[in-house]
Amino acid sequence: MARELTPEDHSVKLELLQLLARQGRRMPYPVGLSAVVIAAMAAPRLPLWVTVGWVALVFAVLALRWALLGRLPAMQQVAVDKRLQWAVGLSLLNGLVFTLSLAFAPYMSDYQRMVQTLLLLGLCAGAVASTAGNAPVFRAFLVPLTLANSLAWLVGGAHGLGWEDWALSLLILGFGLILAGLARDTYRVFVESVLIRQQQVKSNQQLRLALSQAEQAMLAKTRFLASASHDLRQPMHTLSLFGAALEMRQLDKPTAEIAVNMNLALRSLSSQMDALLDISKLDAQVVPVHNQAIALSPWLTRLYQEFLPMAQRKHLRLTLLCQPAAWVESDPVLLERVVRNLLDNAIKYTQAGEVVIEVTEGDEVWIIEVRDTGAGIAEHEQARVFEEFYQIGNPERDRNKGLGLGLSIVSRLVDLLDLHLELRSVQGLGSSFKLSIAATEAGSAVSAPSSGMPELSLPPLRVLVIDDEEPVRLAMQALLSAHGCEVVGASGTREGLLKSMAARPDIALVDYRLRAGEDGIAAVRSLRSAVPELPAVLISGDTAPERLREAHAAGLILLHKPVSQEQLVAAMHAALTAAYPHDGPGI
Repeated sequence: MARELTPEDHSVKLELLQLLARQGRRMPYPVGLSAVVIAAMAAPRLPLWVTVGWVALVFAVLALRWALLGRLPAMQQVAVDKRLQWAVGLSLLNGLVFTLSLAFAPYMSDYQRMVQTLLLLGLCAGAVASTAGNAPVFRAFLVPLTLANSLAWLVGGAHGLGWEDWALSLLILGFGLILAGLARDTYRVFVESVLIRQQQVKSNQQLRLALSQAEQAMLAKTRFLASASHDLRQPMHTLSLFGAALEMRQLDKPTAEIAVNMNLALRSLSSQMDALLDISKLDAQVVPVHNQAIALSPWLTRLYQEFLPMAQRKHLRLTLLCQPAAWVESDPVLLERVVRNLLDNAIKYTQAGEVVIEVTEGDEVWIIEVRDTGAGIAEHEQARVFEEFYQIGNPERDRNKGLGLGLSIVSRLVDLLDLHLELRSVQGLGSSFKLSIAATEAGSAVSAPSSGMPELSLPPLRVLVIDDEEPVRLAMQALLSAHGCEVVGASGTREGLLKSMAARPDIALVDYRLRAGEDGIAAVRSLRSAVPELPAVLISGDTAPERLREAHAAGLILLHKPVSQEQLVAAMHAALTAAYPHDGPGI
């Protein structure tokens, strides 16, 4: 019973058939030329039809090999072992045809016989490569030709049998054995190379599959974050608006304290949601970079003063060491986010000792180092701290320690700003983050954005609020009414258009995701077709990168839920100023 072929054996034999097909189209040229030389040497002493007939037979066999070997790889309906048997038969036929040429030996001189022997041995040596050393195919050509060649020197001598004839006969046999050994090694290398290529193909397929799965997982993660963010932001947005409206009411002291603490908790939760938004914005590549000259000393002094109370509450020493001559070129807003996250982490994870902010001069750079005497980071975890949601020493997911997005945002911002960040840490001794920033000449000082509260007053405005959720519309009405605004609510684009045509609004606040497949960007376009140049602010809980790119391309002011009172008022001021740069409704 024949052994069933393994997939590896089948692939090796197919590769062998393809090799034989290629060689079958190359070998006729040297093999045919050798046949012509042998026939030419024997021709003077033999009838012409003998030598010409033999050469014609050689070329006929070569043509048959050319045609049949070339078709064998494509003959899928025939078993691969059967096709290899045909290849063995063709090789044997080729060997027998050249064996016939040894019948010319008695009609040649000793010199011509030596040339004939060398040519035949050369063909045998060439067959090692042209058959990849496959034993059945190679031996079918080698054995009859080598045996007949060896025998010819024992029976075909013109001057009797001498020791030279015996020596040559034995040398030919020995050479044949050597070729058989070489063929065996060649075939082993051939099989190994085929298997290695197959493994490489398989590995590449697995890598492509793993890459595809990783990309799908990243897309799924992004979609999940965007959906979860939207669903969580919607009720938080409503609470934030109602909370802000509540604080503006006349309340007794205990009730006012409850309102203040409630809004503080909402702002804390909002800041953690904003960290998710930062990741989405950076992944969406919609964060612009505006490089400017920054004087580090006053810039870092402000941050130092802001973080000092946080350090003092934990009884930590916070130290700032910065030369007045330190000037760098970067985006002050984005750079502040990086340093803020590093400082926040350093203070958060240091229980005793100090946190130091030190600026030193490097080669055409200034280096901001934030180091601490905290718990430190084990070497095997130092790369992972830049992953999303990865935290060390927070198995209980303490909310006061954040979501584990700070260093992930830092990593993305560092790449965006084309900076170099170096981490050195020893577990139990503390950590050091060094940020290298391009140095620049002293110029007009640029400070980081002020943390002061924006102007909270609004002129009396007619505000159109389009949101498909009634609680949001009611919360907007409660807050903006406290500012003296008249609020008109609409659940969709059509209702908003009708109310705009009945009484022109001064500004529109439009939710991004509306019902029935509508979106806020299209709604604003429809409103502006009826009310040209209507100021508008887009409000969204959707943080998916593609949504961010769409809003960015539309050129609309975009707020993300939950929206604080300060953010809402500032955005309304900005939209009104852009629409009415010189005058406008109450500006």
